[in-house]
Amino acid sequence: MSTAWMQPLPLVAILRGLTPQEAPAIGLALFEAGFRILEVPLNSPQPLESIALLARALGEHCLVGAGTVLMPRQVGEVAEAGGRLIVMPHADVEVIAAAHARGLRCTPGVATPTEAFAALRAGADALKLFPAEQLPPSVLKAWLSVLPRGTGVLPVGGITPERMAAYRDAGATGFGIGSALYAPGTPPDEVARRAHAFIDAWNKTNRDPTP
Repeated sequence: MSTAWMQPLPLVAILRGLTPQEAPAIGLALFEAGFRILEVPLNSPQPLESIALLARALGEHCLVGAGTVLMPRQVGEVAEAGGRLIVMPHADVEVIAAAHARGLRCTPGVATPTEAFAALRAGADALKLFPAEQLPPSVLKAWLSVLPRGTGVLPVGGITPERMAAYRDAGATGFGIGSALYAPGTPPDEVARRAHAFIDAWNKTNRDPTP
């Protein structure tokens, strides 16, 4: 499995609660800080409008998509809005298939090895280790001893700059970052400050990716 599509920075900005009014400024702040993967969960206000705004403004430079995608029909809606990434809290193989039918990247959420292997068989582009609060670095290390070499795994849930090193040492390919980066109403300059803190933490723990 190639994880080249997540480069140059495999950190996913999870913008839960983002409104269309905030989207351009927040997206620009993240882009200028160095983020290149932006996710708007579908339980945000008017998420498809925010995705469309971000895709128009930053789609040439960033991978913009949706999170909390629960049903196959939502994949088409995201694609029509300009999204190119589907992120899920679960490992529904029908959603994975729908994403690939539209040419979109798909990162399903998994919490057990059974779910991880099923998602990979269905064509997952990477795995979202979720919720990371319940799956410590020791669990990730054990998983990676049996998963196919090169599998991309991104811990998501409660990730802070301080928690990244232990997961990175265990083999994490990247991270999904939510409320510690953005919460509704956070000003763009504060989002940018937090983004730089996460990027600095990533760079300090960076290792050569598994080939």
